[in-house]
Amino acid sequence: MNTPAEPLAALARRIQNDILEQDEPVGPGEVDRLRAIAEQKAPLCTADEIESLVGAISERLFGLGVLEPFLADSAVAEIMINGPGSVWVERHGSIARTEVAIDKVALQLIVERIVAPLGLRVDRSSPLVDARLPDGSRVHIAAPPLAIDGPYLTIRRFGTRHFALNDFCEASVADVLADSVHRRQSMIISGGTGSGKTTLLNALSAHAGNERIVTIEDAAELQVAGDHVVRLEARPANAEGHGEVTVRTLVRNALRMRPDRLIVGEVRGAEALDMIQAMNTGHAGSLSTVHANSARQALRRLETLMLMSNVGLPLASAREQVSTAVDLVVHVERGENGTRKVVEILRVADGEVLP
Repeated sequence: MNTPAEPLAALARRIQNDILEQDEPVGPGEVDRLRAIAEQKAPLCTADEIESLVGAISERLFGLGVLEPFLADSAVAEIMINGPGSVWVERHGSIARTEVAIDKVALQLIVERIVAPLGLRVDRSSPLVDARLPDGSRVHIAAPPLAIDGPYLTIRRFGTRHFALNDFCEASVADVLADSVHRRQSMIISGGTGSGKTTLLNALSAHAGNERIVTIEDAAELQVAGDHVVRLEARPANAEGHGEVTVRTLVRNALRMRPDRLIVGEVRGAEALDMIQAMNTGHAGSLSTVHANSARQALRRLETLMLMSNVGLPLASAREQVSTAVDLVVHVERGENGTRKVVEILRVADGEVLP
């Protein structure tokens, strides 16, 4: 029986433990049964408190527990857990420690709930895992022995708000970018982590018109506007080490799907060669992103990634292919106040940097 002074969070945790010890566990759709158990275990609670208990217990039993409020908060862009202890979140470009703390058992349960439906596992033999939540959020997990104080859990959220080009730059620059998309110029968007590359890519795709677009991503993040969009997502190997499908494999297969444009969410390996070759062989107007500190460094990084394809490509050949495939490099950065802005546009044809 509960006491008036017992916090609802502690009460929810106690009732959850009692439910887990039952011979017949409560299923996700058995709300009435869950409510009846809460009323029995907490007879001193009001009707509103019972509903709060039912919600808290449901989150613990079927959701991601203490992380559910953050997943429901549209202002949260990133959730970071550095092992048992505090939960950190990023809101409006600023990282802050929350009042929520998580213990080792609860953290391990959350990790299992994320990876189990995907046929993955996190243990000493497989301590690094990339996954995706049903809402599209990207998850990275690092576990011991690689994570000293782990497991470490990072969840990248993707908001439902659709940004326009004017949100990234002045109207005159937005017009240049929109016109470049209309004229089927191939673009690379460069920037650092969290600088807004994917969001800008979505904004650019809105100007592609009624074309057949095939997107290829490591983890599905893009929200491409259009009625004729085909989405492909890479797949990691399963717990037995089989079934991996790489971004490079998807790029090659996408060329057989009659795309007007290819959009590769991010190039970070040998798939850069296949993407650049696609741009050079009838798929003008394709778009992609790459991590780099400036527009010119993005071109150098593309060359380096192409050399990782193990086909013995000379540097001069890689540089020539990049220069003929890419028309514009758009560099975006995140300011101290959290705003994302286009800071540089490099026209590859003549090396001109537009304001």
